[in-house]
Amino acid sequence: MGESASAASEEAGRPVERPMNSSRGDDGFQGAAYPPLPERLPVEVFDSHCHLDLLDLPVPRAIAAAHAVGVRRVVTIGCDLKSSRWGTQVACEHGDVYAGVAIHPNETTGVRDDVLEDIAELAARPHVVAVGETGLDYYRDWAPVEDQQRSFRAHIDIAKQTGKALMIHDREAHDDVLRILQEEGAPDKVVFHCFSGDAEMARVCADRGYAMSFAGNVTFKNAEPLREAAKVAPLDLLLVETDAPFLTPVPYRGKPNASYLIPTTVRCLAEVKEVDLAELCTAIAANGDRLFGPW
Repeated sequence: MGESASAASEEAGRPVERPMNSSRGDDGFQGAAYPPLPERLPVEVFDSHCHLDLLDLPVPRAIAAAHAVGVRRVVTIGCDLKSSRWGTQVACEHGDVYAGVAIHPNETTGVRDDVLEDIAELAARPHVVAVGETGLDYYRDWAPVEDQQRSFRAHIDIAKQTGKALMIHDREAHDDVLRILQEEGAPDKVVFHCFSGDAEMARVCADRGYAMSFAGNVTFKNAEPLREAAKVAPLDLLLVETDAPFLTPVPYRGKPNASYLIPTTVRCLAEVKEVDLAELCTAIAANGDRLFGPW
């Protein structure tokens, strides 16, 4: 998770205290002032990581807005058992919505085995395409390192047992994340959500076949190291995400994010990588089919 839509903190790291978004409701925007829809992409892509439960926007409206700009599918991510169950249910009810399930590293204090067993049961369901977001967060001190690492190892095992992609939250913990993946044996499909490493780490991930998902912060003025990492990321290991409602891309930083703003980030990545926009979109779509498919 990333920058709060209410403009407060960078990389908030855990769900805000807000009721779960209802999958019902009218088709209008609610509450916050969302940015306008960007120009439609030439080839349909998808949002590999968002939090539909945290949007001030009904799920049908969020998906319709995404479709209008060429974002065909979204993966809504769980950060605890409640949001993982919610996302799984919404994925069952709405076409083009899929779920990731996990206990966020900042929520792992004293995490019980029965909770991890419930996550494993959810992960085995057909509309769940990822185990995440899991990993390590050394920026916050909301959970002991030992609890984070124990949970991360358990989620790695769940991903391998279910054959689902492992979606990693890695904040100021690069060395330990990479080490634990090596020690446990990484799953066949690994995604670094909201990739936060530099070009050197991008090369390590590329060598190991780990996918790197870039969010709206790649557009930020002070994100040159992140753009250098994006240059290094091979097209066949590159994904794009919103982390909505966080990390809204420039020029809308400070406003709430949603999946329909993916085109803004994709266009930035195309410029950074000096590739044709349609070529980049085609690669992103193919990567989604390989990592999360069959949709």
